[in-house]
Amino acid sequence: MITVRNILQSKGSEVWTVSPSTSVFEALGIMAKHDVGALLVMEADEVIGVFSERDYARKVILRGKSSREITVSQIMSLDVVSVTLHHSIEECMELMTGHRIRHLPVLDEQNLVGVVSIGDVVKAMISDREYTIKLLENFITGTR
Repeated sequence: MITVRNILQSKGSEVWTVSPSTSVFEALGIMAKHDVGALLVMEADEVIGVFSERDYARKVILRGKSSREITVSQIMSLDVVSVTLHHSIEECMELMTGHRIRHLPVLDEQNLVGVVSIGDVVKAMISDREYTIKLLENFITGTR
């Protein structure tokens, strides 16, 4: 069973964050610089929201607002769903699908230790399935 810990060991635990008072324009610049689709919004070492490309598209562009004039706190997603290092990739997929989200902060005893995206989870699932197929092929053919 592949866990969130395994994903973070493979991809690393670097997380990009902003404060609630960061302008949306500045947050978009950070996302572009680091080629990420979301930033965690932190206040006093606590994840209080997630700001994503989806938030920007739906809550700024479509409403005719200016990204230079509004802050992340005004449009971030507040219902933060998180996981621990022990969650399986299947549990992550279930949470992401059920909540229609693409990013899960990873907490270890209330401390932020990483973030997993839908892409990370799908990649891990594919890798796990390929490994299982290889084992079954070897078993059937009697090779190692």
